[in-house]
Amino acid sequence: MTSIWHYAFVQHALLAGAIVAVVAGCVGPLVVLRNMAFAVHGVAEIGFTGAAGALLLGVSPNLGLLAFTLAAAAVMGLLGERVRERDVAVGATLAFGLGVGVLLLSLYARYATQAFGLLFGTILGISRADVVFSAAVGLVCLLALAAIYRPLRFASVDAELAAARGVPLRLVSAGFMLILAFAVAEAVQVVGVLLLLTLLISPAAAAERLTPDPAWAMVLSVCIALVCTLGGLSCALYIPWPVSFFVSALSFAAYLGARLVGPALAVRQRRAAAGRAPA
Repeated sequence: MTSIWHYAFVQHALLAGAIVAVVAGCVGPLVVLRNMAFAVHGVAEIGFTGAAGALLLGVSPNLGLLAFTLAAAAVMGLLGERVRERDVAVGATLAFGLGVGVLLLSLYARYATQAFGLLFGTILGISRADVVFSAAVGLVCLLALAAIYRPLRFASVDAELAAARGVPLRLVSAGFMLILAFAVAEAVQVVGVLLLLTLLISPAAAAERLTPDPAWAMVLSVCIALVCTLGGLSCALYIPWPVSFFVSALSFAAYLGARLVGPALAVRQRRAAAGRAPA
């Protein structure tokens, strides 16, 4: 009897889930640091509109999703660098994008099944081509993040000082929004638009509670995202519930656990630092 793990659709799901988890784990800490949870939601919703439009045109929804997330991210990044300005820009862009998405779905209701998949994820139904798409998008995302990581982190920690040192804040903000668009285009395949914050926010927020070190926070974020994604997928193979439910439940549990454990770890780290300090 063939084990369920030997089926092609399971292997495709595991590969895609691992790719998405790594990308989300790397991008998530910067999303949390820059207070951009609302921006993640906005980009994802507008990406849903692009995917719906692509379905109507008879082309791959992945292409429509990526095109619209990139366009929305560029607009949001250029419209506002400050948190208040950015939230207003995201809200205005999101409202328009959702209106267009509702119109597209109302014109062609026969695509309701595909739309449901975009909203909640279809990782168990992705093909080899989808895995290749995820790998390509993920590679572009990680390379771009590595290229701008230092000025981006500087601008995220102290925007005024970064501007005084010559960091182009608006350009860096727009660049990170484009990276975020690539990450969103990947993660939608796993958890869908409505649960996107699960992978881009919860693992990073948990990691932030466990360590103040940026490098270790990113490593922990990737590890948590991998455990939640692959663990959620494994549960869904044996329990007939949606993958997105398990992924979101594990991510939330990791966040709650980090909130409980984090203060104790912080006290231990402060005591260790005090012990190493010269008398």
